[in-house]
Amino acid sequence: MDKLTFITGNKSYSSWSLRPWLALRATDAAFDEIAVPLYVPGYKAMLLAHSPAGKVPVLKHGERVIWDSLAICEYLAEQFPKARLWPEATAARALARSVSAEMHSGFTAIRSAMPFNCRATGRRVASSQELESEIQRVQSLWRECQERHGQEGPWLFGRFTVADCMYIPMALRFVTYGARLDTGAQAYVRTVQQDTAVQEWIAAARLERDVIATSEIGN
Repeated sequence: MDKLTFITGNKSYSSWSLRPWLALRATDAAFDEIAVPLYVPGYKAMLLAHSPAGKVPVLKHGERVIWDSLAICEYLAEQFPKARLWPEATAARALARSVSAEMHSGFTAIRSAMPFNCRATGRRVASSQELESEIQRVQSLWRECQERHGQEGPWLFGRFTVADCMYIPMALRFVTYGARLDTGAQAYVRTVQQDTAVQEWIAAARLERDVIATSEIGN
């Protein structure tokens, strides 16, 4: 198989890098990892050397270059079908793709008020109607997925899928900012925190020393 190389941003801050990294880990494929510290002198040139989009994450597979978190997850699902990164049942797969796309394009109030920083805890932000509405929406999505298709395990669709990759950074945000969650959402957050790959990512983030202003973080 052609060599896989994953280009990531700072693990403390780059939620969009975390998402496909988790999918890549779930394939059990060997890959090289290149970390590009964001918002330091010359970082944009470093990124442009890997992708014309000039952003992280990027997956290189031989001569192929795939960028954008969800596109990388889709590519990995195609290349590694045994990983079963999407649910097999049609209805479950359709719901998983829908909730993943909603995460990809939505929840702007949460992203703005709760910038991703997985090495931080104990932070608080002012509440607003829009923020609370989005937090409730996330919880309702988690509940719907688990009630309809999550009987086989603790993840959104029972077993680990791309949908979990997309929402794990949200769960970690809720930990950082102490969001008030219902019982079911709290259980899902615990599942996330106990996952070996998530723990590995956070451990690496805690070794980083760069500090990025929250106004610069793209979440």
